[in-house]
Amino acid sequence: MLFRRLVHATAGGITIGGLLVILSGCATPPPNEPVRLVWPPPPLTARIEFVRSIVSDQDLSQDTTFSQSLLNFLGGEKPAPNRIVEPMGLAVSDDGQRVYVSDFAHLAVFIFDFPQKKFTKIGSEEKLARPVGIALDAQEQLYVVEQEKKGISVFDRQGKKIQFITHPSVERPTGIALDRARGKIYLADSSHTKSEQHNVKVFNVKGDLIGTIGKGKGGEAGEFLFPTYLAVDTQGNLYVTDTLNSRVQVFDPDGKFLKAVGSRGSAWGMFDKPKGVALDSFGNLYVADSGWSNVQIFNPKGEVLLFFGGRGPLPGMLKNPTDITIDKQNRIYVADYLNHRVEVYQLLNTTAADSFLNPPAQTTQGGDIEPKKTVAQ
Repeated sequence: MLFRRLVHATAGGITIGGLLVILSGCATPPPNEPVRLVWPPPPLTARIEFVRSIVSDQDLSQDTTFSQSLLNFLGGEKPAPNRIVEPMGLAVSDDGQRVYVSDFAHLAVFIFDFPQKKFTKIGSEEKLARPVGIALDAQEQLYVVEQEKKGISVFDRQGKKIQFITHPSVERPTGIALDRARGKIYLADSSHTKSEQHNVKVFNVKGDLIGTIGKGKGGEAGEFLFPTYLAVDTQGNLYVTDTLNSRVQVFDPDGKFLKAVGSRGSAWGMFDKPKGVALDSFGNLYVADSGWSNVQIFNPKGEVLLFFGGRGPLPGMLKNPTDITIDKQNRIYVADYLNHRVEVYQLLNTTAADSFLNPPAQTTQGGDIEPKKTVAQ
């Protein structure tokens, strides 16, 4: 199968915050040979490999993943002007060359152009109003959810604002996803505790509200309790992280409920506070869980395959991740909120057929063996 589960801790395993994380090759490596952080650990075939961290504009000219400045910052050093502090949204250009990061603390969106070694900051002149989710269209125009303005600001490639999209019904927007083929803009409205909204607003590219998805606040199919982040697959199906219901709900392009993935708990396929969602080129679903500080992977049937990450400050580990995005080369970017960085991973050694074999008995996310459970409901 795609990812064999980890049933027992091995010599390379560390338990941090109740989550099993494998540092492959923890024995002393040969001189000049870097230690690889992969999931699952040897001797199983590696499927996910940690690549690097992105922490500031310095990463355009050098890889600062294991630098002392990172350790100093985690220990309380004042952040540099262009250092990521509170990453809330992620997007990657179609060619995989530019990484966009919305920063809730900086009130800005950072753009890292790696081939050009160029750093751009949208919000340096006029600060953004609490940016959260972001998305890119086919022209690489940037859509930014500005939570305090209760809408979406659209910027062209030069960083000029060209449009603002909102509606009086928008209360507390968070995530955004674009269905380019159908010309739809999806906006997750987390709303408030006392509100009955808790839905997804649907706009056309002109900025007109053309519908909503969700039956309001609740725990039944099609109902939400603080929906946060969104993703759209190649068929136009919409994935919504229903955060306080601890699940992901899936809807077809017409807004019809299809299924729910996950539930509240500590076993494989269960969530604490799921947030970012993304899909790889094989249609597998990746869910960043802020509570468990990991990413779980599900196949198109909703069966859990693997988790990676785990709570901790070391590079490759996570603390309360928010958003996640995956480029066309299956490189995975995770907004590592409390570690103040973006963590980058790569999907390895995988074909489409790997997703569909029967999984073995599952474990809890703390490592205890449990009977296999169905996670697609």
